[in-house]
Amino acid sequence: MAQAITLARPYARAAFEVAHSAGSLAAWSQALAFAAEVAKDSRVADLGTDPRVLPVQLVALHLPTGIAADAPFAQFLGEMAEQRRMALLPEVAELYESFKRESESQLLVKVTSAMALDAAQAEQLKVSLKRRFKREIELETRVDASLLAGVVIDTGAEVIDGSARGRLAKLATALSH
Repeated sequence: MAQAITLARPYARAAFEVAHSAGSLAAWSQALAFAAEVAKDSRVADLGTDPRVLPVQLVALHLPTGIAADAPFAQFLGEMAEQRRMALLPEVAELYESFKRESESQLLVKVTSAMALDAAQAEQLKVSLKRRFKREIELETRVDASLLAGVVIDTGAEVIDGSARGRLAKLATALSH
């Protein structure tokens, strides 16, 4: 996984720079998401390393409809296909999204709670996080009943554990030392 991310980073950075300079961040985001989903398909993944499959054929498989074969995105895919790096597309798409959010002063926050958050709670959390991090907040929520109560907030760079399970673990550590 770490190696794939390392290999994907220059491609993601290049895609972001091209999309940013053209003012088409959203379009590239959609195109990369499509290409990444195609790359995840097991039927397509094996073709990426098959020497009988030409790079132009790989590009055609991963290119969303409506994008011309000579468009910058197609050229980008062509470079990846020439290097037999199409399997990296999911990581490239993920890194691209992080670069995009950074440029738009957005922060993806993963919130895990013991019970589902209602709309008002989610909005209140977004407002609090926006005030703290001084960025627009995009929440990704999930439920984990094993937390017992509370939430765990993961910004990628920082984790705030406000769960009952986390507090009990801290208490157990304090008591054992």
